[in-house]
Amino acid sequence: MDGVGRQLGKAVQCLRWLPAYGWQWLTRRPPRTGVVHLIIAVADHFEPSIVPGVPLAYARFDEQEERLERWCAEYPKAVESWRDVDGRPLRHTYFYPAEQYSKALVDRLAEHCRAGWGETEVHLHHGVHASDTPENTRRLLVEFRDALAGHGCLSRWNGEGGPRYAFVHGNWALANSGRGHGCGVDEELQILAETGCYADLTLPSAPHPAQVAKINALYECALPLYQRAPHRRGRDLSRGHTPRIFPLIIQGPLGLNLARRVRGWPMPRIETGALTTLYPPTMHRLGLWCRPAVTVKDRPDWIFVKLHCHGMDPRDEAAMLGRPMQRFLSELIDDASVKSRYRVHFVTAREMVNMILAACDGREGSPGDYRDYRLRLSHPCASSSPS
Repeated sequence: MDGVGRQLGKAVQCLRWLPAYGWQWLTRRPPRTGVVHLIIAVADHFEPSIVPGVPLAYARFDEQEERLERWCAEYPKAVESWRDVDGRPLRHTYFYPAEQYSKALVDRLAEHCRAGWGETEVHLHHGVHASDTPENTRRLLVEFRDALAGHGCLSRWNGEGGPRYAFVHGNWALANSGRGHGCGVDEELQILAETGCYADLTLPSAPHPAQVAKINALYECALPLYQRAPHRRGRDLSRGHTPRIFPLIIQGPLGLNLARRVRGWPMPRIETGALTTLYPPTMHRLGLWCRPAVTVKDRPDWIFVKLHCHGMDPRDEAAMLGRPMQRFLSELIDDASVKSRYRVHFVTAREMVNMILAACDGREGSPGDYRDYRLRLSHPCASSSPS
């Protein structure tokens, strides 16, 4: 019975976000009148070394090169036909793993980004075999931050000062929130803040135990950053209040999808905004992503939708480059054209945070006007709207 009890306890902890989801389902809705801006970003856990089904193995370097070259050649062809209201195609933010840095591979990825197909930010897997240390975490982040800045990949606040970056935790366990597995550094968010991180885009992580109860939110951490998992409490970002505590926590959608049925009965599935071949983007899922109305408080007409994927996983190539993605983009743009009160904006993580900051500062107009509001690329893309 003790073993059963432990398993039940783990299951309850993994679902501790459900009460918040139930309340949000009853109380939140996207605006029903007026123009609504859908601001969509894809956080790509971009790992050319991935070996499907073998999480700790690395593919051969020549295979990584081939994968990356194929991506850079095929991705523009797959998405270029569908543009948002600002004339931009869907672009990925490539969160590249710091512990796997290769100058040759990042050179190629940076070239792809400079052509207007995305931006590169910081990803980190650590503490897998044994808990990492604060000193090693800081060293890895600083070295990789500076390497990416050398490739012209990162931004600076108002175009000045040191390099700034967005972050995704490679093991979901941000600030040691995964019960000691896949991190080990309680003060990780403090280290991120001190090394120039402006936003964390790790969440949601459900059903991983690192998932916190606060969901579908844009917020500042309300607990000291040196504590374990300070992001489990937060102050929602709101119009008229410029955020002071960085990194901001930028969450993607988390809820339940009841579309699948077995013998007529709904079979709930956790919806996290993950894009995979088995679970590709669809207009039905778009409705689920928008339903939580992830916004800056008192700016309900700007809805932020942060999705995530593993673009280099060969198993998900169809979802990234094939008909499922193309069908979704076609239906999305056509639907926005017919329902003229919707405006779609495809953004990078940096651009999304800039729009969030503009909303906090009470800026008016289209969010597309604020792509470079505070965080500005050191070396702007050769073409901000590739053709």
